[in-house]
Amino acid sequence: MSKKATYVYILGNTTGVLYTGMTSDLVGRLEQHRQKQVEGFTKRYSVSRLLFVEAFEHPVDALRAERMIKGWRRSRKLELIRTMNPTFRDLSEDWRLG
Repeated sequence: MSKKATYVYILGNTTGVLYTGMTSDLVGRLEQHRQKQVEGFTKRYSVSRLLFVEAFEHPVDALRAERMIKGWRRSRKLELIRTMNPTFRDLSEDWRLG
């Protein structure tokens, strides 16, 4: 049983802006954000550092989680990030993209 995972992720930039998103292609989506191919918020604020990611087997569960996180205050999002990434390191910095 090898279903494709759906990911909920939080990106940040160097000034502390946060963005929450969802994708089934985390590496590809992150590269789109980095290349500023995604119009809107992440392009405008140069948000591309992966600070948090969680995989879900079912897309509907990922969608629920994304909506829930988007509804949270900033302080709660920061608490969530700290559970996985206490130093706010770019979790993808060891990946070889492109």
